[in-house]
Amino acid sequence: MKKILTSLALLGVFAAGIGAVGSVAIAAEEAHNAAAPTHFPIHEPKEMDWTFAGPFGTYDQAQLQRGLKVYKEVCSACHSMNLVAFRTLEDLGYSEAQIKSLSAEYTIHDGPNDAGDMFDRPGKPSDHFPAPFANEEAAAASNGGAAPPDMSLLAKARGVERGFPRFVFDIFTQYAQGGPDYIHSLLTGYDETPPAGMVIPEGTHYNPYFMSGVSLKMPKPLSDGQVTYDDGSPQTIDQYSRDVSAFLMWAAEPHMEDRKKTGFRVLVFLLLFGALMYLTKRKVWEGVAH
Repeated sequence: MKKILTSLALLGVFAAGIGAVGSVAIAAEEAHNAAAPTHFPIHEPKEMDWTFAGPFGTYDQAQLQRGLKVYKEVCSACHSMNLVAFRTLEDLGYSEAQIKSLSAEYTIHDGPNDAGDMFDRPGKPSDHFPAPFANEEAAAASNGGAAPPDMSLLAKARGVERGFPRFVFDIFTQYAQGGPDYIHSLLTGYDETPPAGMVIPEGTHYNPYFMSGVSLKMPKPLSDGQVTYDDGSPQTIDQYSRDVSAFLMWAAEPHMEDRKKTGFRVLVFLLLFGALMYLTKRKVWEGVAH
């Protein structure tokens, strides 16, 4: 009992030490941001409450459908999603007929045909979301010299490094929403005023959540009332940003729910198997002198 209490006391001291170091690190980081606003990002992304967070989190189909609507009506004008096929939208609750209708709204540049010519045709469920530009050079030329990134894996590819001790706690909280948090903060961060004395390069837009500089080429993409929702959800920048961030998370990891279910079953199996092996070992060796 004494050993157990001693161990718990040491664990408490260790946890307190981590907390103290973390507080100092966070305070130093805030001071650094205030003193040198060119630190990127100037503000760390805000942690949002996502339905898919944690070991048992799941996607909200209604939110994913709204996010798809925001992508179609706003983001797809500049951003491609080359790795996402129309047929996978079945995961969002769409029927086969709805997917066929949606894919047919797009024009796919295909070919060559029997005559060796390229041709345009309506999209099919097996097609992927087409890119809005013919190539990366055309995309850059139409966007001030910066080609908009493909959004297929954006929610997994983007994210701000979390310092000590938060990355330690992230192991236990299963935090894996850095990408959606970053995208949401970036989309809602355009209205903030730059610090006094900061020089914003011409043709760029200040955003304190941008991870690669004080500003970026992309102008503010969203505004209140820009996209009409059919389910009565708020038509605000914040809601649009939440919905499209969740949709991009699904696009980057469509099998997340299956992965979590499988992982839970494996852990349960390992616990039961480990307990069985322990009891078997006790039974086999109980009469053997050591």
